[in-house]
Amino acid sequence: MKNKLIYENCYIYVLDTLSDWEIAFLTAELNSRRYFNKNKKTELIMIGNTLKPIKTMGGITITPDKDINNIEFQEGDILILPGADTWMDDKNKEILNIVSDVINRKVIIAAICGATVALAQIGLLDNRKHTSNDKDFLKMFSPNYKGSSHYINAPTVVDDNLITATGLAPLEFSYEIFKKINVMKKDTLEAWYQLYKTKQPKYFYSLMETLK
Repeated sequence: MKNKLIYENCYIYVLDTLSDWEIAFLTAELNSRRYFNKNKKTELIMIGNTLKPIKTMGGITITPDKDINNIEFQEGDILILPGADTWMDDKNKEILNIVSDVINRKVIIAAICGATVALAQIGLLDNRKHTSNDKDFLKMFSPNYKGSSHYINAPTVVDDNLITATGLAPLEFSYEIFKKINVMKKDTLEAWYQLYKTKQPKYFYSLMETLK
């Protein structure tokens, strides 16, 4: 009996000044699926507060696939919030309202760099283990932040269905996301991670071996 295909959606919220490098590993692997389990079909969907194109910090134009108002998030979906300099703009309040709702419905929320500031500002980090660029960084840019006792000084922190990361750890951020949504076999993911982490050629051959 063939393995049943498992479908889930991976949404990336795009906004002006998005830090493109923070999601580069994610977009490459989610789009190509070159190392993914054969029975996992995860769809990559770019979403925005409108369908108007945005400009990343690197000057790349991204046109959202869907408007956030036309999405029904399901348990097991993942919503990725990249860093950007524009998170405190009023036009991002709607996605933050959505996050506050769906995180309690077992949607996985993954935030890196500036996105953690936005989560801190709305109180989402007050009672959850988390990380960011620094504890004082959160205090500086999020006046409402009250979660310092739950701050962990690490590249990434996973607390149930919340993943947070410093902007200096896009690889570790991607690794935790891939592990959480189980899109690669364990040995494949470990070889993939070690290849990019250590730059050692032996892990490329280990990676290829896991795909046989």
